[in-house]
Amino acid sequence: MFQVPEILATAYKQPMMQSELTLLQEREQQIPGSVQYAIKRYSKNPQWSLDDMGEIVYHYRKDDPTQNYLELRFCIAGNTYCRRQNVRLQEGAGGIECNSCKLNAGSGCSERIDTVDVLNFRFLPVHLSQFARPRRADTTVSDNLLEFKHTSSFAKALTLCGRTRLVLETLINHNFTGAHENIFVNAQSQMLLLYSLECMVGEKEVEGFQCKFLANEADREKIVQAREILLQHIGEPLTIKELSRKVAINECYLKKGFKEMFGTTIFDFYQGQRMEHARYLLYEKGLSVTEVSLMLGYSSISHFSTAFKKHTGLKPCELLLH
Repeated sequence: MFQVPEILATAYKQPMMQSELTLLQEREQQIPGSVQYAIKRYSKNPQWSLDDMGEIVYHYRKDDPTQNYLELRFCIAGNTYCRRQNVRLQEGAGGIECNSCKLNAGSGCSERIDTVDVLNFRFLPVHLSQFARPRRADTTVSDNLLEFKHTSSFAKALTLCGRTRLVLETLINHNFTGAHENIFVNAQSQMLLLYSLECMVGEKEVEGFQCKFLANEADREKIVQAREILLQHIGEPLTIKELSRKVAINECYLKKGFKEMFGTTIFDFYQGQRMEHARYLLYEKGLSVTEVSLMLGYSSISHFSTAFKKHTGLKPCELLLH
């Protein structure tokens, strides 16, 4: 079965442990005959380095069409959550904000928390079929996806344009309830679907990918496997040649496929993971610079210190002082 890492793990660039997550708010609903959605708001750890991102996941099962779906995933960092406002909303006060929120004094307000917002929208074939055009000679990529005529699963990163961000913001902050909420979410999710398909098709991709070999599901699985191997060997640097052998794929294909699927080079991804893990070991576990340098496979402390500062803007010893 085609599996894609959770978008929060992709945005964080490493697996996220459940113990690291503090859930502040959650809304989950299956709108009959329409979209299934989940919006989760987590407290953001100051040490996390997260990228805002979107992703479209097309899941296709030739042997079992009931398992087909199209999913939009988004991860947005940098918003804020007001505990006082949330209490009043739960009590039916209709969006009353605390004085600090009204004055836009978020940085000094003890009631406001920095957040990471994760939004998922899953569309089933019975819902999407209404948007596809009758079969014509000039059938588009979007038509094939909406009718599940594309015969292999894939996941593709999406650019978050201004229109998409505006829709996501309204979905996170609206005050509708009951039937009105269902109508609102259904309408907004269709806008997200429109913008996401425009974004993907607008990049003139071939069958959803610029790299044609990624149309093969087995090759996509190898790229995902390569990512997992990198995470498993965070302290044992692998060459691209070694990595390509482990997943049985051409080095050139591995580099191009990794960049397209995950939006970063293998080296930048791996280096980012090492430095985030180093930050965790230094700041959370209290290990020494020497210990962390050795654990991550560096030949010298100076090389580690240089790499760490390039990624975080601080020398390892400076982080320990914060």
